[in-house]
Formats: sequence, structure tokens, C-alpha cells
Amino acid sequence: MAKLDDLMDIFLRPGDLFVADAGYQLRTVLGSCVSITLWHPATRIGAMSHFLLPTRGGPKRKQELDGRYGDEAMQSILKELKQAGVPAAQCQGKIFGGGNMFPGQLRAGGINVGQRNGEAARELLQANGIAIFSESLFGYGHRQIIFDVSNGDVWSHQVKPSILEVEAEGNI
Repeated sequence: MAKLDDLMDIFLRPGDLFVADAGYQLRTVLGSCVSITLWHPATRIGAMSHFLLPTRGGPKRKQELDGRYGDEAMQSILKELKQAGVPAAQCQGKIFGGGNMFPGQLRAGGINVGQRNGEAARELLQANGIAIFSESLFGYGHRQIIFDVSNGDVWSHQVKPSILEVEAEGNI
């Protein structure tokens, strides 16, 4: 097993996705965005996305896939895994993020973008026959995520807003 110091470190920004072998560690920071990680234990190949919205919406036009949208990020990852000879249905799925970054500003209808993203991620994995092994979703604040592709471990650290940020939102 590789030591973290020996792994190539990749930081994903919103809209990024990456498929990697055991020589990589993938990281990101999530607020209301969501990351899906997929890991295939036999090949030690994994993938991670960082999407902003569940879907692009509007009329479907022939256009390049965009990783900012969960459904399109999943299509891209599945395509890359297939090219690498990895059966996606044998992967372990994990989901992270979907935090409420503005707890004092609930939208009409009662569901925030983070919650929509998390629910969409669950549906995407289920629709593709990928088992959800764990998740760290919702709540308040942002998360720091590190995915060690060599062993499939994902570390998630949630940073909750400070009391001053909550007071500024009018939630006290």
C-alpha cells in the first residue's frame, strides 16, 4: 500500500472529475456541491467528481458533457471507467457534500441546492446499479475531502460555520 506522501495529489475544482489508479490521492472542498467517489477494489482504480447542480435543465441539445452537472459528470466517469476496463456496477460508491451554506435563507419549497445535489447523487448511483457504501451529506458548512485511490479510503472533515456567521444569517 502506498504512503500518502508517495501519492500524486490532484485537487478537483467545481466541475472537475478524475479517474485514477492507485498512485493518486484526490482532494476537494465542498459546500453545497457534491462529490461522488467510485472505487473498484480488484483493480484499485477510482473516480471522483465535484458537481454544482444535479442537471443542466432546459431542452437537451447535443453538446459536450459538462462536469458541473451531476448527471453529466456521472456519464463522463462511467465512460472513462469503461475505457479502463472497470465495470462500474462492481465499484463502491460514496457520496459527500450537499451542505447548507446559507442556513438563514431557505428557498420557497423548503429544499436547498445542497439537498437537491445529495439526493441526485443517490439517484445516479442507484440508477447505475452502484452500491452506496457510505455517505456524508447535508448539515451546515463545508467539507474537506481526501480520496486515497490506493485503498478506497475517503476522509471527510466537515467545517461548520462559526457562531458569528450563524448570527449574521439571523439564526440565533
